[in-house]
Amino acid sequence: MNIARYSIKRSTTSWLFLLILLIGGIVALLSIGRLEDPEFTLKQAMVVTPYPGATAQQVEEEVTYRLENAMQELSYVDHITSVSKPGLSQIMIEMRSTFRKDDMPQIWDELRRKINDTKVQLPPGTGEPVVHDDFADVYGVLLAITGADYSYQDISDYTDYLRRELVLVKGVGKVMVSGKQQEQVTVEVSRVKLANFGIPPQQVINLLQTQNLVSDAGRVMLGDERLRIHTTGEFASVDELADLLISNPGAEERIMLRDVATISRDYQLIPDHLLRFNGEAALWLGISFAEDVNVVEVGGRLMERLEELKFAQPVGMQVSKIYDQPAEVEKSVTSFLINLAEAVAIVVMALLLTMGLRSGVLIGGVLLLTVLGSFMLMYLADIQLQRVSLGALIIALGMLVDNAIVIAEGMLVGIRRGLTRIQAASQVVQQNMWPLLGATFIAIIAFAPIGLSEDASGEFANSLFWVLFISLLLSWFTAITLVPFLGNILYRRDARARSATQQPEDEQHIYDHWVFHGYRRALQHFLNWRKTTVVAMTLLLVVAVIGFSQIKQSFFPPSNTPIAYVDLWYPQGTDIRATADQVEQIEAHLTANYLGQQQLDFVATTIGRGGPRFTLTYVVEKAYEGYAQLIVRGPDNETLDQVLLELGEYLRVQQPGVEFKFKRVEMGPAQSAKIEARFSGPDPLVLRRLSARTQDILAADAGTRNIRDDWRQRTKVLRPEFNEAAARRLGITKADVNEVLKRNFTGQTVGVYRDGTDLLPIVVRAPATERADLDNWQELQVYSSALQQSLPLGQVVHDIQLTAADDLILRRDRKRTLTVMADHDIFGEETPAMVLARVRPAIEAIPLPVGYQLQWGGEYEASAKATGAVFEALPLAFIVMFVLTVLLFSSIRQAGVLWATVPLSIIGVTLGLWLTGQPFGFMALLGFLSLSGMLIKNGVVLLEQVRTERATGKDQLVALIDASVSRVRPVAMAAATTIVGMTPLLFDDFFASMAVVIMFGLGFATLLTLVIVPVMYAMVMRVK
Repeated sequence: MNIARYSIKRSTTSWLFLLILLIGGIVALLSIGRLEDPEFTLKQAMVVTPYPGATAQQVEEEVTYRLENAMQELSYVDHITSVSKPGLSQIMIEMRSTFRKDDMPQIWDELRRKINDTKVQLPPGTGEPVVHDDFADVYGVLLAITGADYSYQDISDYTDYLRRELVLVKGVGKVMVSGKQQEQVTVEVSRVKLANFGIPPQQVINLLQTQNLVSDAGRVMLGDERLRIHTTGEFASVDELADLLISNPGAEERIMLRDVATISRDYQLIPDHLLRFNGEAALWLGISFAEDVNVVEVGGRLMERLEELKFAQPVGMQVSKIYDQPAEVEKSVTSFLINLAEAVAIVVMALLLTMGLRSGVLIGGVLLLTVLGSFMLMYLADIQLQRVSLGALIIALGMLVDNAIVIAEGMLVGIRRGLTRIQAASQVVQQNMWPLLGATFIAIIAFAPIGLSEDASGEFANSLFWVLFISLLLSWFTAITLVPFLGNILYRRDARARSATQQPEDEQHIYDHWVFHGYRRALQHFLNWRKTTVVAMTLLLVVAVIGFSQIKQSFFPPSNTPIAYVDLWYPQGTDIRATADQVEQIEAHLTANYLGQQQLDFVATTIGRGGPRFTLTYVVEKAYEGYAQLIVRGPDNETLDQVLLELGEYLRVQQPGVEFKFKRVEMGPAQSAKIEARFSGPDPLVLRRLSARTQDILAADAGTRNIRDDWRQRTKVLRPEFNEAAARRLGITKADVNEVLKRNFTGQTVGVYRDGTDLLPIVVRAPATERADLDNWQELQVYSSALQQSLPLGQVVHDIQLTAADDLILRRDRKRTLTVMADHDIFGEETPAMVLARVRPAIEAIPLPVGYQLQWGGEYEASAKATGAVFEALPLAFIVMFVLTVLLFSSIRQAGVLWATVPLSIIGVTLGLWLTGQPFGFMALLGFLSLSGMLIKNGVVLLEQVRTERATGKDQLVALIDASVSRVRPVAMAAATTIVGMTPLLFDDFFASMAVVIMFGLGFATLLTLVIVPVMYAMVMRVK
């Protein structure tokens, strides 16, 4: 079927197709989902198991080891990492990146079954293992609720109210409150008063445990009626608890709990997580979105609902935004759409200037329809508008006009040779339809390694492939249908087309222009000096390869969102309350000096662990009492950088003991540190020695920052020496001693107090005056059940020793692993790869004892995994591209001509990266792969024209030169439109390196197509 003739003759069908693309594209653009970054599944879960009273080593050997072995039996596992610390096991399990979102629920179910089956192997006293498979949930809207003159309970009540209301908003998936403190009923019992009354402490504890216990008193039948028996005595208020009678059995005096204790309702003495906002205590409200929603629309509904709920907001209480993903998405997508519109306008302007008004309008109109049609097909394929998909459209812009330029140019030339418009359209479409389809598929397949990559980075960037697949195929179809149809209309009044019917132009008149004449002479010169030309290009290639080794290497660039994280690590063993006091000083400094001066928008603080995951790339730190993080936002990146530099100087002077680190929001997969050296082996002391040597090497390099290891410092431990012989004689056990110590210094949970839906623990502890005094520990009273009396602790504990121990034991894949971490200077010009290249030889030269090994993590590992996954799919993609090239020409030699020019594009790539200072990273690699497809595509169009010229009976050399001259405008225009269309991406950090690679690479590739391809063709095909 002659599709060009059909499109022109069946104008109704063509108009319908045009309107479908136009209207459907506009509707799709207004309806399509919007995200900041592509949807991406973090295949991680955390298993948390308490083991109260155990040392880090006991937790590792008795809990972590058993659970890790069970997890490792799952065939899906990629890595297992764990942190064992006193009383707690935290195991992070990461599944292989080949799995996708729909696979994860079943995998987490299997993980739970494995954990459940292993519980029987855990030692007595171990708590229930909890699997957090929502660890990777992203809360795109993060709010901070504060109230300077309000109690914590008031803030908590209002936050709970907001949570109940906002979860009902359409499109909201989950609402969680972070930073809640455990409320409790505290009973501070004076051991002196108890001794005066002769009441054993255990008696008070037993009463508190049993008095408020819910138990079944049975039922009785009276006549035909069944009556349930429910005994009174449960505590209805804290005052009733204070009135609990604790007198000894048979005693005449009535002694109540209030006589020996102070009872209050407050919060746990040692919090596990504290949150602040702008220096005030806060709770954070995290809101995640349901699947397949437009987050901008849902964000609008959320803000409307918050406005409606302001009537219930107490005066003086504030709801502040820490992160507003819908606003960021709106800003990001709007910016990208503006970039896209600018790119389209630049391309159309370039077409108008170089191809004339009618051809410019024709190709520009078809380009606009193709872009709108791509939006429609993206909507149908459930591909949302986000950073990668919109970037793909901008990358595709130049290639979208390639096919249209070839058809429009061929149609115009045919008309000028005296053909009718239908004849010209039919001839050019029949001649180029299949070569253009083959060339389009070659360009698409060049991006296939991205779409076929099974790595996390491939999942992140795979919409790049699918958008290019959709848009490029659509561009081919619109080129062979709409270009002839619209060309038939627009060229109807073309003066040169009209005159050609009376006096057809020959080849010389059609290309009678100084550009074509100059190119013809230059090409003849190069063909005369074929070997010299090839040798010169080979030498340039060698220089470019050598120069490429000097180009900066990177993985993903940081985001341009003006948010930074300040990680603060106080010495291991620091109490979380002391950490909070230190951080409060930093907050006061930032609030006084920068917040009021409009240099910072806010300072949000999380103490004890990381905050909720509010962006995909946010690394949630595990629970450490000595850890805090400030999340700061500035008006722009330049101001924020200046604040961070000054903050660094402040910390070095005012808090020299803290280890601090500045981080920017990442765009790609994030790591705990950019440079990581992992040492694995059995002995912690040997691992620490290896760490010390490695840290010395890193410290000697001027480019390193934030040098530390993840085992942290050894901590002090008080070791009461239990006299077992004396204890047996007195009827006292080690558990009795531990209970006394815990009750006196921390507090012992002995029962539950019920307040509606709240179940509050009842905690017994000593008054502050007694528990703060460690000197008189011998006088603590421990009750002997055998002797029915209390005895001084000094009779069963003869001394307390101060020792040091490993507070943290980390493992990776069931081996003890210590990771030495460092970063590059984020304010400098160096990349992590450059710093690693300098320090790596010295670190690898450290002699490792038998049984120990070194592995590199950080950005090096992440980059290797990402590029490795791409290169796994690369051979197949290149084979398919080569086979298609062979099939197009039925000649291996001609295919070889095209592929021999691909490596030469490195010359332009190296030059571009060197001139702009951009690093070569993952996105630049994808740009280079796409460049190969563009180069092959242009070469296919040229060699197909050679074959057409040869078919007319021309001499081989004449056919080669005439074909090359006839392809100057299509090839140069295709390259020019791609290059100028990429200009907006130069100002986007995520795509800048890719844009440089394509722009400079394609610019040089155009020279290769117009010069080297004919020269190589002449040599291989022995053209005389």
